[in-house]
Amino acid sequence: MKPQFLLPDRPLTVGILGSSGAVGKEILSLLQERSFPVEKLILLASHRSAGEIQSFCGKELIVQETTQESFKNVDLILASAGSSISRKWKNVIQSSGALMIDNSSAFRMDDQVPLIVPEVNPSDAKKHKGLIANPNCTTILLALVLAPLARHIPIKRIVVSTYQSASGAGAKAMEELEKLSQEALDGLIPKSKVLPYSLAFNLFLHNSPLQSNNYCEEEMKMVNETRKILGQPKLSLTATCVRVPVLRAHSEAVNIEFTKPFPVKEAYEVLESALGVEILEDLEKNRFPMPLDVTGKDPISVGRIRQDISNPNALDLWLCGDQIRKGAALNAVQIAELLLPKKS
Repeated sequence: MKPQFLLPDRPLTVGILGSSGAVGKEILSLLQERSFPVEKLILLASHRSAGEIQSFCGKELIVQETTQESFKNVDLILASAGSSISRKWKNVIQSSGALMIDNSSAFRMDDQVPLIVPEVNPSDAKKHKGLIANPNCTTILLALVLAPLARHIPIKRIVVSTYQSASGAGAKAMEELEKLSQEALDGLIPKSKVLPYSLAFNLFLHNSPLQSNNYCEEEMKMVNETRKILGQPKLSLTATCVRVPVLRAHSEAVNIEFTKPFPVKEAYEVLESALGVEILEDLEKNRFPMPLDVTGKDPISVGRIRQDISNPNALDLWLCGDQIRKGAALNAVQIAELLLPKKS
């Protein structure tokens, strides 16, 4: 079936694949909050979650087990059930004629699949062939800052360290952090089952598989995805990803080297006008963005932009963003909004 580059100009039949997860539930909330044109909503998950009741626009909907028949007459599938599930159902979804926006890493680096942050490369979404990839959460937050700065002065190199909350590992990891923190306070020895190590009053380097270069998978996602989104396949970028005992929202310390000096004042001006970004700081009180500031909010917060004292062409900055919201669910819904017919 020939792909439809724009969604139909009518209320849509929308399916959420992985509707029982943290991101799936956030997508459900955002579709209602943003008045997305939904005629019919289908909630899909594994057999374990089938039968759950969720609410949408005042109606109770039953989560269905995903089958071959689930995608018939569906216009849009918002998938957030993991790479293996996305790969399993991709061909069925595409043969049904539905547009698939996928939040997993399964297709992000496929040359035929656009990788989209709507504030950064919206025109690339129109190049889709029935499938669009949603970037990794940390990549989305980073790209929102890098893109407007790079349009002002080209970037030569980036060094980023991430401080990633339990939410990045899903709802069960968030529940475990709360449980194990209480156990630690009660004098018990917390033992993790969801994550490889306890996050209670602890942190550890990201536990995604190590690659042959000794970077973990999460770090290489940031490198490769950022290059693709910015259209700079040779961009120099190195990342260190850390899981920290924060319930929700990720933080990043970023060092950016430009091709020439970038005055701090100009960097603030650029980011103050950037889409999806807000400046949050109080220098007199030594107050800068924190995960609690951005939890449940759309914009990412940036602060403490300063001259790198070791390099006249580099700036340092700090950012925080809600991983579940802009780092996943919101970005997916915004991609879908790009493909809605424009109202005259």
